[in-house]
Amino acid sequence: MVSPGVFADLAAQRACWHPVAFAADVADRPVHADLLGEPLVVWRGAGRAARVMSDLCVHRGTALSLGWVAGDELVCPYHAWRYGADGRCTAIPQKEDPTAVPAKARVRSFRAQERYGLIWVALEEPRWPLPEVPELEAEGWAVVAAGPYRWECDAARQVENFTDFGHFPWVHPGLLGDPDRPVVPRHQVVADDHVLRYEIVRPEAPNSGDFPVFANEQAGPPERRSRYELHLPYTIALRLGWGAAWCTSSPRSRSRPTAARGTWSSAATTTSTSRIG
Repeated sequence: MVSPGVFADLAAQRACWHPVAFAADVADRPVHADLLGEPLVVWRGAGRAARVMSDLCVHRGTALSLGWVAGDELVCPYHAWRYGADGRCTAIPQKEDPTAVPAKARVRSFRAQERYGLIWVALEEPRWPLPEVPELEAEGWAVVAAGPYRWECDAARQVENFTDFGHFPWVHPGLLGDPDRPVVPRHQVVADDHVLRYEIVRPEAPNSGDFPVFANEQAGPPERRSRYELHLPYTIALRLGWGAAWCTSSPRSRSRPTAARGTWSSAATTTSTSRIG
């Protein structure tokens, strides 16, 4: 069988922002990442700005992520060739004049942004801005980060799972769903450019005491109101009464339908009214 996700337009996804690393994991040494089959090196130069380039030295093919940072340059661990933030080789120490570098001695550099505690990369000119999730940057909210998690599936499957209400009663009984009330309520999806918005009111799972973080104090049959935002291609923001949750996926491979994917997620809650334990 072939996953329907195989038919996603992977070339078009190069023009989208994707997360590749937690910002806190990119410190003084370069970090390797994969995006749409492109091996990347993520590093910080002068000023601590995030830089992203192809993880391949043009000299002998060594992974630049195995090297080190010197000032505002990335140094290859094999022959110490140096690269600037634009991917251009700036010095070849084996030459009498190390700065006499051929023009073709360069690697590809890519756009990078740091936001929500993540490093985001676009392999080509991005068609849309980064997703807007104001709760993750607002005062009075506590953010609990999680992941990244590796899914052995297409990245679209992760989005599908997060928005699939029909499986809640059977996979998450007592937490997210009730097997005695499996019908998915009617809801309307509104397309706003590259963002899909919809709201659903569904039966809450009975309070069993097994999951106190989701406890509902209603005396009658409780309901949960959920507001979803799907930011193309793979970011979802979910807003509930007690706070908000979001997840975003990164398609690592372009050739295998079951390639591992990285999923970053976090939950935000108002610190004055509730907490996440």
